[in-house]
Amino acid sequence: MEKVRGILIGRMQPVHNGHMEVIKQILSEVDEIIIGIGSAQLSHEIKDPFTAGERIVMMNQALADSGIDPSRYYIIPMQDINFNAIWAAHVKMLTPPFSIVYSGNPLVKQLFSEEGYEVRQPLLYDRLHLSGSEVRRRILNDENWEELVPKATQELLDEINGVERLKNLSVKEISDI
Repeated sequence: MEKVRGILIGRMQPVHNGHMEVIKQILSEVDEIIIGIGSAQLSHEIKDPFTAGERIVMMNQALADSGIDPSRYYIIPMQDINFNAIWAAHVKMLTPPFSIVYSGNPLVKQLFSEEGYEVRQPLLYDRLHLSGSEVRRRILNDENWEELVPKATQELLDEINGVERLKNLSVKEISDI
């Protein structure tokens, strides 16, 4: 019997509890999930402060901490190509075969629908609080961000001085006068 494999692509900047809930939901519908770490080429920017490798470590450890069998997922970094007409083919080239695309992004949904894929919109969990933007905002404002992320994310940010990195990235450059 052929395995049903789905794909979810996100920037995961950083991995938060909403990502984990969506992945668990998807795994209740498919045999395996491909987790695409999107915009893999970006890092050290206020909106994209963490490297693809750092995000892979966060995700891998968070999945392990959740008791998810590693034979049920693949984590693959995916660089942006900024060429929408061939983006779905680019993703297909980077990944194992899949039949279901999970996304709430209208462009992603359109591009994969045009290629004949089944596209499903995953349920979003507490989207007001569970977003990378909210986690980063809380970090910058010295608010409780830890409650929004898995322990693995907290540990990786500690290891790489991620809070300090984000705060340094947020400082406006002082121009020479």
